[in-house]
Amino acid sequence: MISRLRTVCFGLAAVAILSVGLAAPPVAAQPAPTPSAARGVSEEQLLREIGRIQGRISIPDRRESVLEQPLGQEWRLFHEVLLNWFGGTAILGVTVLLGLFYLLRGPILIVGGRCGRTILRFNGFERFVHWVAGGSFTVLALTGLNFTFGKKLALPLIGPEAFTAITAAGKYAHNFLSFPFVLSVAAMFIIWVRDNFPTRVDVEWLKQGGGFVGTKHPPAWRFNAGQKLLFWGVSIATVLIAIPGYMLIFPFYFANIAGMQIAEIVHSLGAIAFIAAVIAHTYIASIGMEGGFDAMADGNVDLNWAKQHHSLWVAQQAGRARPDSMVEPQRVPAE
Repeated sequence: MISRLRTVCFGLAAVAILSVGLAAPPVAAQPAPTPSAARGVSEEQLLREIGRIQGRISIPDRRESVLEQPLGQEWRLFHEVLLNWFGGTAILGVTVLLGLFYLLRGPILIVGGRCGRTILRFNGFERFVHWVAGGSFTVLALTGLNFTFGKKLALPLIGPEAFTAITAAGKYAHNFLSFPFVLSVAAMFIIWVRDNFPTRVDVEWLKQGGGFVGTKHPPAWRFNAGQKLLFWGVSIATVLIAIPGYMLIFPFYFANIAGMQIAEIVHSLGAIAFIAAVIAHTYIASIGMEGGFDAMADGNVDLNWAKQHHSLWVAQQAGRARPDSMVEPQRVPAE
């Protein structure tokens, strides 16, 4: 009797244990996630749910609490990859094309050579403003290119200490020289805008290749169509580059994080295009055209050069009958 009672008790206990096991939810056997995998899932969830990862800080500027955001990843891709490809292609491409053009076309020479008589093209103030703009732009371009390509090109050559010192000094030069550059471009716009409005003569100048293609030298006023395009391009580009540039100099005064990233993209792309255009301008004003540099050296150009490239302007100057508009060369009596 006792043995039967003991058997029944054991049977009831087994049924109770089996019922509890069946009622409990199943537990999948999964390996414990590694710390890096858990962190990656956590970051992905945070970015998906709230759009950014941020922490707690004690300083007044709450924007400094943001550690990561999706647009920051896209900006890094642009700054580290896309901008390098665009900048390198634009600058090297223009340089190579100008080199090939020089080999095939050669410099544009003065037909008949220099005659010895000169005409005043730019006065002292105009040349001063031009050289302030050119000098400040050169520093802005070099320091800006260092920000973009310096880590890949300059750092391996000069080492981290020298690169850090040069880049830090370049940052201050870039920021402060932006002011005289913008002011000088504004001054050039004021003194030259009346001579840079397009006319029918400019259309014909473009149709005939402006003297760069073929042997014809179409007539032009004080500034030809190419120079007018450069004038308006520089004026508009300066505005488009300066506004986001000053947003970067004074961060978060005018925009949030997304606005700062857009400002950097606009500023860098515009600057690259500006540098490429100035390289072409420098080529034409130096080795690409005989007598072209004289206009910004002492302001006087040879009369034959002026008649060849700006014949309508020469006729206009002659019609004004200014005694100092054309200068005879000084002759030294033979002994």
